[in-house]
Amino acid sequence: MTDASADGVRARNLARVLRLVHLGGARSRAQLTAATGLNRSTIADLVAQLVSDGWVVERDPDPVGRVGRPSPVVEASPKTVVIAVNPEVDAVEIAAIGLARNVVVRERIESASLLSAEDVAHLIAEVVDRWRQGPLEHSRLVAVGVAVPGLVRAADGLVRNAPHLGWTDSPLSTMIAASTGLPVAVGNDASLGALAEHLFGAAQGANDVVYLNGGPSGIGGGIVVHGAPVGGVGGYAGEFGQNRVGAGSSAVLEDEVSRARLLDVLGLAVADDPTLAQALAAASDDDPVREECARQRGLLAQAIADAVNILNPSVVVLGGFLAQLEELDPEGFADAVAGCAMAENAEGLRILPASLAADRLLLGAAEHAFTSVGVI
Repeated sequence: MTDASADGVRARNLARVLRLVHLGGARSRAQLTAATGLNRSTIADLVAQLVSDGWVVERDPDPVGRVGRPSPVVEASPKTVVIAVNPEVDAVEIAAIGLARNVVVRERIESASLLSAEDVAHLIAEVVDRWRQGPLEHSRLVAVGVAVPGLVRAADGLVRNAPHLGWTDSPLSTMIAASTGLPVAVGNDASLGALAEHLFGAAQGANDVVYLNGGPSGIGGGIVVHGAPVGGVGGYAGEFGQNRVGAGSSAVLEDEVSRARLLDVLGLAVADDPTLAQALAAASDDDPVREECARQRGLLAQAIADAVNILNPSVVVLGGFLAQLEELDPEGFADAVAGCAMAENAEGLRILPASLAADRLLLGAAEHAFTSVGVI
């Protein structure tokens, strides 16, 4: 074996070990040996380098009362962090998330008007500079990940079209890199939410997943097929919210299944997801609210059935206000989807609310950042 090929094998083994502890949590050296098929001395050497490079930490195992020398436990370093960002129409949410998936610090910065891509880049830089003097003083920042509600070109992170933010062909990645000095990975918010739910949330362990997220900017989606995210040739796959509703109609799904429509019928100007869920529950006997929810649930059920017929997933995950619509009557909603789909495609289908709650988009952005810069 040449030196170059040996270096390549070692790099792959280092990445493999790091990914195991990142995705699966703390593992003993013995467990890593069993999972990789490598020998104990090789695992010890790889772990030693990962510790030296700051990617993992090693600790003594918890006492279990067994005789013999216990195997040290290896964990992803909580001090190696990325900055995860989700800009929306009414706020920018920013968090520092560790390789161990720990949220070190988090802020929601509300805005009364739309922010430009340049504004968001400057805002991120200001927050990062402030955090570096405070909660991240002893952390190592390795990248920035951004979940954008719009079309993002996979090749270079160019935001082609984020209509609700008013961004067109915005080089957001370049702007943030220039303002922070960090590598940057930008992706579609729903696609990154799908990634997070697939790896860590409701769809963990499922290899074929459809994810739909409903937020202030409309409805987006993500697709996982055979365990791999599907982005399409440009990275724009999963835009379920732009599908037409009804033959000959100019309306798209996110026009009719709409958070804004729910707020309007509830008489609310603004509301976060928990507040919206509480308001829907409290108004369950109100005829206009009940009728609007039933109308939106019917359209959503048909849209999901269309996706089920095309992709035949084992799990459909719903996030944001879509999950709240489903949770009004989960069994009835599942029956409605099954009634619109081919019977064979709906066999064994599970429709689940996103389990990562408000963390899903930030965790997805963090994962995108770690992956894109070659950490895992």
